[in-house]
Amino acid sequence: MNRFFALVLFLFLIPLFIVVSIFILVEDGGPILFSQKRVGINYSFFKMYKFRSMKKSTPNVATHLLTNSKKYLLKVGKVIRKLSLDELPNLFNIIKGEMVFIGPRPALYNQDDLMVLRVIMGVDKLKPGITGWAQINGRDEISIDEKVAFDREYLARKSFWFDFKIFLLTVTSVISSRGVKH
Repeated sequence: MNRFFALVLFLFLIPLFIVVSIFILVEDGGPILFSQKRVGINYSFFKMYKFRSMKKSTPNVATHLLTNSKKYLLKVGKVIRKLSLDELPNLFNIIKGEMVFIGPRPALYNQDDLMVLRVIMGVDKLKPGITGWAQINGRDEISIDEKVAFDREYLARKSFWFDFKIFLLTVTSVISSRGVKH
């Protein structure tokens, strides 16, 4: 179901993909997409796709690890991050079966502290998602321990209706830009 809905959503959003792509190309040239090694289900690895919101010269590390992340951010990057449009290419990962709509956000390949806790709590058994319980409960504002606690709670409560609740809360979080630091 996730793959089917991702394909339908992608087809519906092609005009938005084109507009965002043009803005990125005009401001900083190609490439339009950014891929990064992420941790998937059962501690496997995959390349996660996003719209590029940072300059080409940006070091390949988590944004919170940059000393002055704002100097690397594209003008269009501010907007697409605020509206979470940079995540739209995650649809390709869903179509490929590497991600789902609702689940823990995929960790960076070098976030060992986060992955150790996820393995201990059994959260590594979940396929990563575009959004999840931890995302709507703090996103960039919560600690790794809190993220894993929310991910563990999601694992325990996982159901169609809980996913639907998370989806609705994600829409309101995106509209209000709640929890976005970068």
